[in-house]
Order: sequence, then structure tokens, then C-alpha cells
Amino acid sequence: MNKLLKTMGTAALGAGLILSGVAASYAAEINIRATANSNENDEDYDGLVVFKNYVESASNGKIGVELFIGTQLCSKGAECLQGIADGTIDIYISTSGGAAGAFPYVQVLDLPYLMASDRVAEHVLSGDFTRTMRGMALADSGDKIRLMTIGNTGGWRNFANTKRRVQSPADMKGLKIRTVVADLPQELVKAMGASPTPIPWPELFTSFQTGVVEGSKNGITDIMGMKFPDAGLKYVTLDGHAYMGALWWMNNDKFKGMSEELRQVIVDGFSALQQATFASPKRKSIAAYEEFVAGGGDLYVPTPAEKAEFKAAAAPVYEWFTSNVKGGQDIFDALTSAVSDAEASIGAANAKDLN
Repeated sequence: MNKLLKTMGTAALGAGLILSGVAASYAAEINIRATANSNENDEDYDGLVVFKNYVESASNGKIGVELFIGTQLCSKGAECLQGIADGTIDIYISTSGGAAGAFPYVQVLDLPYLMASDRVAEHVLSGDFTRTMRGMALADSGDKIRLMTIGNTGGWRNFANTKRRVQSPADMKGLKIRTVVADLPQELVKAMGASPTPIPWPELFTSFQTGVVEGSKNGITDIMGMKFPDAGLKYVTLDGHAYMGALWWMNNDKFKGMSEELRQVIVDGFSALQQATFASPKRKSIAAYEEFVAGGGDLYVPTPAEKAEFKAAAAPVYEWFTSNVKGGQDIFDALTSAVSDAEASIGAANAKDLN
């Protein structure tokens, strides 16, 4: 077992099956335990429901999928990934931050302004870039933890604050922006001239009220779900600096232990899951944006020139990542190459569609 994974701690397993689905007419030959540390209103749940339905149906009941929504099986990224490595959990979804302790290069998904649209991001994450990251994670976990796909969890991260409209990096100067306790998001906030302030998620509402922090970098569904406007968050700039990637992990022994036919069912199930998580945030964000504006919120869309200013200001973060993160240069090159290919493919398709 990889030394890094050994330090993660032992997964705290418990009871508490949330969903069992429609009972099969006969007992499944293979049972899969899948967990998401979220709730039934989340894109992760939507994806798992689609996955469960597809896999159980396409396998004719040979595979059964149990869904554990919440923290019944594990509560933190390191703990959950250790459960995947040990085989006590079969499937787990993490953010890049949740997996960065074991696989620091997954933070490439948090690098700002590399993917410009949903169409580009979905093209990239459906292709060989994900397979490259899979190979790196398998090597680093001693062939125990397999990256199955990358979906979305919450749309795009945007800058939001309690003080003023932000139209350029200059407008962020001096703002206290909440970040997680991780280097990359703090480097980004500093590059924008603001002050990174690590605050636990459950404390963020009160921190806005008291002025401990004055801004954050979140998706609109998170902002409205946590009722941050009630705490004074009134300004959102749709700079779209990061696509909120969702990394779906599986115990590799469980996957490889299946027949090729059933492995194909699992792969197709994750493809269906990915498509569901791509679509879900688009739908949910519509009502969230409408609610934000109806409540007096200021929603600003940067011009192309202003967006270029943000990207130029973020350039030092790319250098920091490639110089300081193990595997950073390799995964950065893989992502930027995939983005370039996606933009070329989409551009060619547009030329045909517009004529």
C-alpha cells in the first residue's frame, strides 16, 4: 500500500443505508456500496440514482448498488479514499480538494480560467485527460484506487462578496476572501490582490455577518442553498474561474474482479452518471440566480476584455502549481493540451453548424 494512503487513517464504517432501490427479482451476484458526503438535493445524488438504475437494469440484476448518502460510511476525503483502497467502500465521489491529500495533482481542476465553457469542460472531461489522471492515481495508490470519471458538482466557481461589484482584479484588492485550507486557492486569491482567509464551511454564514470574511469563491447553488445573501453576500461576479469537478473513485480490485461484460456495464453506468451531473447544475442554477437577483443581489457578467484581465492576473498560479505540486507539470500539460483540442473540435463543429 502506498505510504501516503497508509497515513490517511481507517475508514469509520457504520450502518445507515439510505436507499436500497427497487428490489431485484433475484439476489445480485455483486453488491456495490457507493457513498456521497452530500444530500438528496445535490448533483452527486442525482448522478448516483442514474448510475444505480442503469447498472442494475443493464446487468439484469447481477449487480446491486447500495447508496449511502451522507457520512454513514465515512466523513472526509482521506478517510473515504482509504475506504476505497481497503475495499470497505466501492465507490466514492470527492472534490479535487477532498482528494488532494492523496493525489495533489487533481488540483489542476481548480486552476483558474483554463476551461472557458461547459461545452469545453465536458469535452475535456469525457476524453483522454481523465484517463491520464486515472493512470497517475492508480500508480500512486498501488493499483487500488481507480478514477472512473469526472463529472460536475455545483456548476462554476465565481467570486462573490459583501462589499462591492467586482469588474476587474483591481476591485478585489484588500477583500478578505474565504478559502479552504489548501495552497492553490490561497495562491489564487493572493494573485487577485485579495486576502485569503481559511474558514470552515459551517462557519461561513456567521463569518459573513461579523465581517471575518467579506467574500468567497462558490457556485450559485451553494450560495443560495446556504442562504449567504441573508448574511450580507450581495455581489456575484460571473468570472467562472473554475469548473467544479467531481471525481468518482472506485476500488480497482472490485472493478477488475468483474467479467469484461459487467465491467462494460459499470463503465457505461459512469458515463450516464457523468452526463447527469453535467446537466443537473445547469437546471438548478437557473432558479438560484433568479432568487439571488429577486432578493436584491447584484449579478455581474465580465466583458471578454475584463475576463482576460482576470486570467492575466491569475498567471502566477500556473507557475506555482507546476513548480510545487508533484506531477503538476505533467497534468497541467495534459489539461491544456486537452483544452486546446476541445476548442479546435468545437470550433470546427461550429463552422459547420453556422453555415
